Amino acid sequence: MEKSLIILKPDAVQRGLIGPILTRLEARGLKFIGIKLSQVSSELAHKHYGVHEGKPFFAGLVSYITSGPVLVVAVEGKDVIEIVRSTVGATNPVKAAPGTIRGDFGVNIGRNLIHASDSPENGDHEVALFFSSEELIRSERSVDQWITE
Repeated sequence: MEKSLIILKPDAVQRGLIGPILTRLEARGLKFIGIKLSQVSSELAHKHYGVHEGKPFFAGLVSYITSGPVLVVAVEGKDVIEIVRSTVGATNPVKAAPGTIRGDFGVNIGRNLIHASDSPENGDHEVALFFSSEELIRSERSVDQWITE
């Protein structure tokens, strides 16, 4: 099963969009295996965004993600990376399709509301950065048989 890390960034939290965003993700049938409100430390931000270190926007990413509380969510399931990313929409909200989270709620690429893992490998890595194995809860849901074959 694939895992994806979803981060509702400080702008989503401050704008009161946790409920609407989680509702959309849950309505897609995603299985939440971990969820917590967190304040990202500078150290964790550097680890998370390490692939961008040295790029002109790196300092801004770190400053932004550490500027306020975030909601960190781990999801698991078949094709979860693709499902989450199609629900989230394009990185730049201006280019995100209507009906996506960024297309409906976002305005600016610098405040694009949400992070979603971009590959199964990154999903595993990112979930492990933000959650200990003890924090991840795996359980069967009776509805699962009606969501995937």
